[in-house]
Amino acid sequence: MKDKKKGVLHLLIILLAIAALSVVTLVGLGKEHKGSAKNIRLGLDLAGGVSITYETVKENPTKTEMEDTRYKMQKRVENYSTEAMVYQEGSNRVNIDIPGVQDANKVLEELGKAGAISFVDPEGNEVINGTHIKTAQEGTTQENGITKYVVNLTLNTKGAKLFGEATAKYIGQSISIVYDGKVISAPTVQVAITNGEAQISQSTYEEARNLASTIRIGALPLELKEVRSNVVGANLGAEAFDTSLIAAIIGFIIVILFMIIMYRIPGVAASIALCLYVVAVLVVLNGANVTLTLPGIAGIILSIGMAVDANVIIFTRIKEELATGKTVRSAINIGFHKALSAIIDGNVTTLIAAAVLWFKGSGTVKGFAQTLAIGIVISMFTALTVTRFVLTALYNLGFDKEKYYGVQKEVKVFAFTKNIKKFVAISGVLIVFGFAMLGVNKASIGNILNYGLDFKGGTSTQVTFPESVPANTELEEFVGNLIGEAEVGVSPVVGENAVVIKTRELTLDERKSVTAAFVETYKADESTITMESISATVSGEMKTDAVVSVIIATICMLIYIWFRFKDIKFASSAIIALIHDVLVVLMVYAVSRISVGNTFIACMLTIVGYSINATIVIFDRIRENKASMKKADDIEDIVNQSISQTISRSINTSLTTFIMVFVLFVLGVDSVREFTLPLMAGIVCGAYSSICVTGTLWYVMKTKLGKKKTA
Repeated sequence: MKDKKKGVLHLLIILLAIAALSVVTLVGLGKEHKGSAKNIRLGLDLAGGVSITYETVKENPTKTEMEDTRYKMQKRVENYSTEAMVYQEGSNRVNIDIPGVQDANKVLEELGKAGAISFVDPEGNEVINGTHIKTAQEGTTQENGITKYVVNLTLNTKGAKLFGEATAKYIGQSISIVYDGKVISAPTVQVAITNGEAQISQSTYEEARNLASTIRIGALPLELKEVRSNVVGANLGAEAFDTSLIAAIIGFIIVILFMIIMYRIPGVAASIALCLYVVAVLVVLNGANVTLTLPGIAGIILSIGMAVDANVIIFTRIKEELATGKTVRSAINIGFHKALSAIIDGNVTTLIAAAVLWFKGSGTVKGFAQTLAIGIVISMFTALTVTRFVLTALYNLGFDKEKYYGVQKEVKVFAFTKNIKKFVAISGVLIVFGFAMLGVNKASIGNILNYGLDFKGGTSTQVTFPESVPANTELEEFVGNLIGEAEVGVSPVVGENAVVIKTRELTLDERKSVTAAFVETYKADESTITMESISATVSGEMKTDAVVSVIIATICMLIYIWFRFKDIKFASSAIIALIHDVLVVLMVYAVSRISVGNTFIACMLTIVGYSINATIVIFDRIRENKASMKKADDIEDIVNQSISQTISRSINTSLTTFIMVFVLFVLGVDSVREFTLPLMAGIVCGAYSSICVTGTLWYVMKTKLGKKKTA
């Protein structure tokens, strides 16, 4: 009776927690409704935002100056959203799309007029200017228990040298900060600053923020002036958002039903924990002001998959312990204990990747990393703490018989290592076919992949309609038929009967044809139709950031796996399997000719995270079995046994994640399908590689490579 009361109390606590978080997601906290799901900042693709166009004061800027300006502006506007996009329009304009905000005037005011910045010594000589400034960020510091408001200034190598010399010379005097010809601040030099990092004290946080903002915008290579600004609607349209939301709900319900059917009472506990996970993620997304876009949704899908995976690992362990004759209570405790190392290693490895992508990446990469990290942290808590708490409560309520948990049947051991050549052949054929298709694409369409507007740029057309604005899908089809191109992006201009349409680069004849078609079909005024060439939103610097981030993340993951498993061969085979999965997904892009845009980077990063997590589970079981093996045991038997023991986990986890993505694919609009198709391929490939490639590859490295010849 005592246990039942405790079970009721514990279950009630969890249900109240879910109810409380649900209320927060519906209503929010305080006047600003923090935590409310309806206030989550959505990206341009889901909800639109502010679009601002700047023009250079300099008439003929160089290509390098424009690229540098665009990249610095990209870093500047990421203070509003990691998903903000900056691209070149024409030869001397920079366009900024900032999702999640609706007040163009406020953004313009905060960005400020893009004038020139310089630091001037007391004798009127320039010490440093914008070319020497790397970053300027507002912040706080504690001094004798008192909060001080400061601007943290970071200079490049040359700037640090010049600033160090000046501050050493003028200690006790002021160095003026001059912006657009006016002194905006004159801080007194306290000490010589030789490391390139300075703090500028301000009276209030607001003053610190404004000064930091002014320094950042003034540090641009070119002086800019605003030429237009407007609020644009969602690229994907309301239909895409609604169908995606419905798909997510349906997919989640199917996953819950699957977990309950497969794992009985533990499945019920996992479902309750997953409900808590979902509402907690929604609260944090709004509370942390995260801008949610399609790539961000990919990060959440991956973290949901990892949350389910953690529960599957635990429940499989419980069933295995019951099969050895343990009591239910003992099986639950041992199951959680034995699953702990695989769950921690898998999640920490992916979290390392997310951290590197956050610090080194930009744009889409940073947004993906942010949502992934949030999801991983919350999923680990719900799987290891909440699921156990609920499962113990259900046990105390009377669900204490084996029939409620299921007993693991004797595992049939498959000879995976005997089929190494077959697995290599299958993988080799897929990868070689993928490379061959890259060549075919290069010959037929001019590029190895079907690069979209995000990667190669195109033409931006703004059209004003005399009456109501047609639906996004109608305009996409209309323009697509005119230019013979499927990829057309449409963003309504809020408050006006106008839209911004982005297409591939149009020829002069095509521009005339499109203009005439809008005049004839929609009675648009030809004088209001404007067209400009635009650069790629995924700039060369962003591509470099993404590649460098992935390389560093891979190295960090390799080191972590090496450290945890005490064997470089585990780390090496994990990275090879990761590369294998990425190449197979690349083959899918090459064969299907799906448009490669912003979501391509997020998709590949999702596959990397999913692949490494699946691999860790296999390696954890090999490590465990290897530690307990007897002298008579063969390493080959250990590998085959370990893979066979975890095969149900690999299949069930992949199936639940696949379900979530598949429902999005079925119900989503075309752009969502283009995003989810390669994700599904990656999930299937990840399951295949975790079962057939990783363990057998480690076995080959362990037994066939590096062996010394014996006499």
